Amino acid sequence: MDEAARKLFAGPCDFFWGTGNAESLPPQKLPEVAVVGRSNVGKSSLLNALTGRKNLARVSQTPGRTREINFFNLGGALTLVDLPGYGYAKASKTLAMEWQNLIFAYLSGRAVLCRVLLLIDARRGIMATDLAVMELLDKAAVPYVLVLTKADEANDLAATAAAVAGEARLHTAALEAQFVTSARENSGLEPLKEHLFALAR
Repeated sequence: MDEAARKLFAGPCDFFWGTGNAESLPPQKLPEVAVVGRSNVGKSSLLNALTGRKNLARVSQTPGRTREINFFNLGGALTLVDLPGYGYAKASKTLAMEWQNLIFAYLSGRAVLCRVLLLIDARRGIMATDLAVMELLDKAAVPYVLVLTKADEANDLAATAAAVAGEARLHTAALEAQFVTSARENSGLEPLKEHLFALAR
């Protein structure tokens, strides 16, 4: 991995803003990379693994626990944005709708948003809620990459990765790059760090 990329992700990364309201987002300054995915897909674990921290983002055993958009300043070069998970069945319908509205308002109206990491659970592949988000990102023309998580727990990783890549080719805003990661084993992180480093200021 490029030394400058390694230094960026090994350096400071600080939480600076959290909001559950699309009207109170922080000023748009650094390029933003948003991490989005179904509840319990491993967003917090991936953010912690990328930045080499244990508790940058809180890891919960309870799906749907993250209810705010949380912003982290990565070395003054990039903002990492942790979005609430979508598609959690046990959340009340009203609350689920509020979350989805918040996510969609952010994704479609943020000029500094330069990339979305759409996390897909390698054990399950792309599900209906993921497809809905892919279609939203296509409409908003926000470029995104698909990141398989929990690769160490997948039954047939090669088949899942191939199916995910095939689906991505059908979407106008999906980029060809695909990343296969395991936060538990710290695998697949270096190519993703290099991809993100290329977006940094």
